[in-house]
Amino acid sequence: MSRIGKKIIIIPDGVEVKLQGRNIEVKGPKGTLGFMHHREVSVEIKDKEIAIKNVGKTKKAPALWGLTRALVANMIQGVANPYVKKLELQGVGYRMAVSGKKINLALGFSHPVEVTVPEGIEAKIEEGALVLSGVDKQAVGQFAAEVRSLKPVEPYKGKGFRYVGEHVRRKAGKKAAAK
Repeated sequence: MSRIGKKIIIIPDGVEVKLQGRNIEVKGPKGTLGFMHHREVSVEIKDKEIAIKNVGKTKKAPALWGLTRALVANMIQGVANPYVKKLELQGVGYRMAVSGKKINLALGFSHPVEVTVPEGIEAKIEEGALVLSGVDKQAVGQFAAEVRSLKPVEPYKGKGFRYVGEHVRRKAGKKAAAK
């Protein structure tokens, strides 16, 4: 039995949820998201509460039950207050700048790297950190991971992209041989 699936989702003020067949549409002050749930799960909206029920008999049904509940809850939270990922860039000569829908990066390569920000995600630089925000949790996390993969933090000098607050284990490196 899914512990996550059993939890009731409370719809906050300012968020509107519509159910048409298997399509769920969530509209809030920050944007709109849609999702089509699986046949083995039913969604019921009563007053300001959403209940997800397991109606399937296959082995996948309990997993889909919890998954559907988590996805709907993430959509509701995202349209109420957007998801944020913060990346900091460490290293001498490494720079980043945001211009419109592009992020310009100097990462120590022979050429500058230019990344296009996907639709629905906002990028800005605050206090030396690249701040990515948007209503879709998956899209924000995926784009942050793609930007981080351009220059992941290395363990010897700690240079590269890291999430704000991420701890990087450092390695000792080479030692001079004593004669």
